[in-house]
Amino acid sequence: MNNTYFITGIGTGIGKTIISSILTEKLKADYWKPIQSGDLEISDSLFVKHLVSPNTIIHPESYRLSEPLSPHLSARLDGIEISLESIKKPETDNNLIIEGAGGLMVPLNDKELILDLIKNLGVKVIIVSQNYLGSINHTLLTIEMLKIHQIEIAGLIFNGVKNEESEQYIENYSKVKVLGRIPKMSILNNETINKAGAYITL
Repeated sequence: MNNTYFITGIGTGIGKTIISSILTEKLKADYWKPIQSGDLEISDSLFVKHLVSPNTIIHPESYRLSEPLSPHLSARLDGIEISLESIKKPETDNNLIIEGAGGLMVPLNDKELILDLIKNLGVKVIIVSQNYLGSINHTLLTIEMLKIHQIEIAGLIFNGVKNEESEQYIENYSKVKVLGRIPKMSILNNETINKAGAYITL
């Protein structure tokens, strides 16, 4: 049975793209970033393509927006409006990793958020967390919002520098399965991405 996972973070700059690359490689999955907001010449899709196996299928974005801003504002500046109905999950017989933009409450238009996109796609979520002052709060809020909206959480991955106290508290309080922790990676290439897959149980 093939699986689809939506990768969301507890905020921006948490390492979703690196974790998405690791999971794509580990599961021999396809990769899809529905919305790219800015940095079109060095997009997340191109970054993942650079790190994973050459035969990996990278599905094209539904929206490629010019400015590195919140998708709703970047779309407005481009003279368009993001419509959830136009974001269709790619057809594939393979595992699929979907990478979100920022966190759950990132706005896509005047009424809908990344959270609504996840609900619309009907997929399981993997949360990427990172240890910093305030990360317990941000992680638990993300988990709580998914639970309130009855979205299945496949698990949690910690990315970067270890903080055993914070990680243990989040796991004990939330009862969400911790899939692993990826140590800070100073070198990013196909070899290190492949090796990092061993840190994740999925």
